[in-house]
Amino acid sequence: MTAVGTPVAVVTGASSGIGAATARQLAGAGYHVFLTARREDRIAALAAELTAAGHQATARALDVTDRAAVDAFASGLDRCDVLVNNAGGALGADPVATGDPDDWRRMFEVNVIGTLHTTQALLPALTAGDCGTVVVLTSTAGHATYEGGAGYVAAKHAEHVLAETLRLEIVGTPVRVIEIAPGMVKTEEFATTRFRGDTEKAAKIYAGVAEPLTADDVADTITWAVTRPPHVNVDLLVVRPRAQASNTKVHRTT
Repeated sequence: MTAVGTPVAVVTGASSGIGAATARQLAGAGYHVFLTARREDRIAALAAELTAAGHQATARALDVTDRAAVDAFASGLDRCDVLVNNAGGALGADPVATGDPDDWRRMFEVNVIGTLHTTQALLPALTAGDCGTVVVLTSTAGHATYEGGAGYVAAKHAEHVLAETLRLEIVGTPVRVIEIAPGMVKTEEFATTRFRGDTEKAAKIYAGVAEPLTADDVADTITWAVTRPPHVNVDLLVVRPRAQASNTKVHRTT
């Protein structure tokens, strides 16, 4: 049960990385955070950690690609003030000529359709309050292409367009749409998942980069954008490490 007057934030993909870091920071900012992800054990542990620290947090197992489950989750909320669409990810780094259509399909389902499901299901609750916020976590991949990334790039471009179009369609309502587009972020799972557990290949992504972004860095930008005054909308915030000038231009010391 959410305390009366306490704003509610829903974070998808909160079991690790940016999602978990965002949940921690929003909880610290005074939100009752609903942690959602498929891995129930992880979000339950994070909810326990936050509760022990004196914050309000609730774990709810959820697969954002399952529309019936998303609708059931949304119907169980008393209110929703912030939705952070973080669930997503990349699979493979093959060229277009040999890319696996199943990988492309999965990336589109999670990154795009998952964001569509949660946004549609929670938009009535977001609109019902004085100031609702939809955050869409895309990527610099949603704004520029690079070789070997077409499937992920296509999905993130689509997610960017979803956010941009939604902002146009709901202008005049008390809901703002914020897009956060990180560049190189080193988390414990993103690259390893992309390369199907090949830790050596994953490590090469960050080789020689002294300070890639961390999950906390991105969570900090999300929390900052969400906590601006209600009339302030951060349409698009692109954040990269200093060493990265573009998706294909990275300064490496070795």
